[in-house]
Amino acid sequence: MGFAVSLVQEFAAAHWLKNYQGNCKNIHGHTWKVEVVISGEQLDEAGMLVDFREIKATLAAVLEKYDHTLLNEVRPFDTINPTAENIACYIYHEIKKAFPKHKIVEVKVWESSIAWASYNEV
Repeated sequence: MGFAVSLVQEFAAAHWLKNYQGNCKNIHGHTWKVEVVISGEQLDEAGMLVDFREIKATLAAVLEKYDHTLLNEVRPFDTINPTAENIACYIYHEIKKAFPKHKIVEVKVWESSIAWASYNEV
């Protein structure tokens, strides 16, 4: 049991997939949606688990370097395939560094309104 908070942000970026034989082997773009879920047992003096503004600022800083780019040209996706799964994993670890006292439940990355991938360390 405990508390959980979630925040969603979007960014626009193109990518292409290596070692893939479908249409996604070609450059194409998405308006990506990223959701971060953080949980914990203790609230602060204000009655909050984490201030949404902190999550928003942290996630914005992570996503800023990818917005309106070709992901395949930006670190670390210049060496790893920029799949939704790999993007979720990378963002998870960046958020985890910023909130070491909290449990990062999950990072979910949508590449469309019907398709998403997530990463967690449960």
